Amino acid sequence: MDTDHQRWNAGRRTEFQAENAGLMERLLYEVKRLVVGQDMFLERMLVAILAQGHLLVEGVPGLAKTLTVNTFARAIHGSFRRIQFTPDLLPADLVGTRIFNQNSGEFSTVLGPVFANLVLADEINRAPAKVQSALLEVMQEKQVTIAGVSHRVPLPFLVMATQNPIETEGTYPLPEAQVDRFMMKVLVGYPREEEEFVIVQRMIGQPIEIAPVMDTTQLAAMQAQCRQGYVDPGIIQYAVRLVCATREPQHFGLPQLASALTFGASPRATIWLIEGARALAFLRGRAYVVPQDVTDLVPDVLRHRLVLSYDALSEGLTADTIIMQVLKAVAAPDRPLESHVRVA
Repeated sequence: MDTDHQRWNAGRRTEFQAENAGLMERLLYEVKRLVVGQDMFLERMLVAILAQGHLLVEGVPGLAKTLTVNTFARAIHGSFRRIQFTPDLLPADLVGTRIFNQNSGEFSTVLGPVFANLVLADEINRAPAKVQSALLEVMQEKQVTIAGVSHRVPLPFLVMATQNPIETEGTYPLPEAQVDRFMMKVLVGYPREEEEFVIVQRMIGQPIEIAPVMDTTQLAAMQAQCRQGYVDPGIIQYAVRLVCATREPQHFGLPQLASALTFGASPRATIWLIEGARALAFLRGRAYVVPQDVTDLVPDVLRHRLVLSYDALSEGLTADTIIMQVLKAVAAPDRPLESHVRVA
């Protein structure tokens, strides 16, 4: 009897996973009707929103970062706000403030543009530290406190912040504590020649209307289902070893990296590696994580968490170069999921 019940539950889970996988495919198809290329960027966006994390995106202007987020918001029938960060921006411009109404003689609360499902913080490094701190609270707590009263942001909630890598005048470096709050840092590059041809064709043609594929309630249900994915202890240990190798590389056969790294990644990196791998497995139609899911996300999760030494910077080393050496030195588990398969 118990065996029949377990089989029935397993069948229901498989059916639900297949339904969700099909829904996510339709979502990607609808977004890609307007957005050309950027496949990896789109996948990382879906991973972040399923894992309930935030994205830091670096790329030159004109690579459709705003268009991608706006299109995605329309496809999930969610709200979208774009905030242009400037040196004169105030925290109240971001989260909201209290305004005195002369007619009623009372103060009323006006909520800021962060109260949306998808928030694009454009050129976040152009705002001063106090504005960045205001964004940090809403990213971590998913709420804003105005005059002692807390206001929850709508769920699901994703902050995507952009940085311009080719212009540094009038910018403020992001504090390491704030950078660490972002789940991933994604590098967006130029499109290929054939992709750029299609981009121009679509932009000069008739406007493309994006139809909602799902609503935010369905997306929240997917987030909950994603968190039920199975992660083998061996895979968790693999993620721990990858992150620890950035702190004590000499213990993993990488003594040459000891002088290149001032600080390694924090335990938050390990958490996001597993959460992201579980979301990536969900997108790939699996209810369990394999080592490749972790490996695929390592550069995006770790690159902004490594603090390189002056010697490393003077030698032209980058965080991605160091991450590649770590991936080669730390072996993935040989037989993950063995216990899970045996139970199933």
